[in-house]
Amino acid sequence: MISEYTKEDIDQYVSNHIPPGDFLRAVLENNLMEAMGRADKNNQTAIFDICTYIYNHVPFDCHGSKEKVEAWLADKIKSGDYI
Repeated sequence: MISEYTKEDIDQYVSNHIPPGDFLRAVLENNLMEAMGRADKNNQTAIFDICTYIYNHVPFDCHGSKEKVEAWLADKIKSGDYI
């Protein structure tokens, strides 16, 4: 089961382009080895649920590769909303 704080971090990343922590960034970048190396015990157990949540609730243009994540974060910086 996905923890509330992990879900909130994902939602903040999507809604406000807030950079996620290292674990979630690796997941969003589709870097399984990095994600598992950075996951705490709760996220290790919930990795399938986290991926399912991202697949079903996160726009495709902000996850799936390092380039997509960087572009998503850069978009917020360009607009001047993120410091």
